[in-house]
Amino acid sequence: MVLSSVVFLLYFLPAFLFTYYLVGKRYKNLVILAFSIFFYAWGAPKFIFVILATTFVDFHIVKWMSISPSVLQRKLLLTLSIFINVGLLVYFKYSNFFIENLNWLLSLGGGPTIQWAKLLLPIGISFYTFETVTYVVDVYRGIHKPLNKFWDYQTYIILFPKLIAGPIVRYHELADQITDRSQNDTIDNRLTGFYRFVLGLAKKVIIANHIGQQADTIFAMDYHTLNSYSAWIGILAYTFQIYFDFSGYSDMAIGIGKMIGFRFPENFNNPYISQSITEFWRRWHITLGNWMKNYLYIPLGGNRISVNRTYLNLWIVFLLSGLWHGASWNFVIWGAYNGTFLVLERLFLLKVYERIGRFFRTIITFFIVAVGWVFFRIEKFGDAILYLKKMFSFHTSHSIELSSEFYTFFAIAAVFAFFAYLKTGQKIQDAIYFGQYTNNKHIRMTGLCVILFILSLSFITSTGFNPFIYYRF
Repeated sequence: MVLSSVVFLLYFLPAFLFTYYLVGKRYKNLVILAFSIFFYAWGAPKFIFVILATTFVDFHIVKWMSISPSVLQRKLLLTLSIFINVGLLVYFKYSNFFIENLNWLLSLGGGPTIQWAKLLLPIGISFYTFETVTYVVDVYRGIHKPLNKFWDYQTYIILFPKLIAGPIVRYHELADQITDRSQNDTIDNRLTGFYRFVLGLAKKVIIANHIGQQADTIFAMDYHTLNSYSAWIGILAYTFQIYFDFSGYSDMAIGIGKMIGFRFPENFNNPYISQSITEFWRRWHITLGNWMKNYLYIPLGGNRISVNRTYLNLWIVFLLSGLWHGASWNFVIWGAYNGTFLVLERLFLLKVYERIGRFFRTIITFFIVAVGWVFFRIEKFGDAILYLKKMFSFHTSHSIELSSEFYTFFAIAAVFAFFAYLKTGQKIQDAIYFGQYTNNKHIRMTGLCVILFILSLSFITSTGFNPFIYYRF
């Protein structure tokens, strides 16, 4: 079940909210947990037992670790917890990748290949694995005490709004809210949460799905027949699709969380108005960047060590970030590509950028990001290189025919992707997402969101194109 499906919008979410608001405070977490288990089991009935079992084991390991007087024992239990959780991620997500590459190496030497039944990837495993790691590490570091009740811990891990597409919520950010949300459980938050949810739904369904359909058509073509215009249209459409799809899902999760008293961290902040790749990664998938910084980059030494080692750490973090997104060499290359530009900016590019205007810095950064998405979107390295060659061949013959509808939604996507570039756009956005609401403003936003919800629902039911692009994560 995904957040933009008819089943979720018309049946699951209304049933959940009705039940949640109906029961007393004592039973609200149990309602969240029961619905979260059902939510995940709907799409992955076999893997729900893996989550339930590992969370049970992990809860008790961390509990023992927190009361252990021995430093050595604490470190061993920390290692055991990380080994179990990361081990499951490696097994389910990367076993096929490792076996395929090992068989390729064995074939070079004429040796026998390893027979391996390919494993299915549990939905959202990367997201909830990172959150289990934050739990044990935050407790180990003394940032926050562990939860007293197993059911509360399980609620934190499989809380359904964030379960399959984030944002990645670190334990200390949500721990106190698990046990007490009364401060945030207000009528105003419920309404503004609903607005945030519908705006995210509209970004995903009305914008991302429309331009994504054309992107899928182009990427499904024989790349040998593409000309430059078609290739650029394809990657630009995907550039907008992945932003509005991913940020739309994050808005929906944040909105649902707000409706039930949770405050999830922001996950996107207008990344395409960035003036450098460094800034882009402060605005894109913010919770992943924060996770990588706090649980990988800083433990590696961060920027407190030599300059060369700092550059190496950046590269390692982004190589692993690429691999986190998918078990494919193209994801690793995409991570290396971004890591390389981060290093180059620290070496000299940021000084070059200072000499040119803000507009040109933004265009250059957007261009670099869009080119990088080629490796993210296309699974085979050879195909990605061919696609890049077509982008820069500058052949314009035999262009594909594009409808006026596509151009309309493409223009809408471009406008909203750069909406906050001007101060006026930023003020309007801040007023909608973070501003205070008067009664008149509530009435206007309610009317707008009802219209957007109906339009989104009609698009879902009429087009049948509603992809879930995070299955590889």
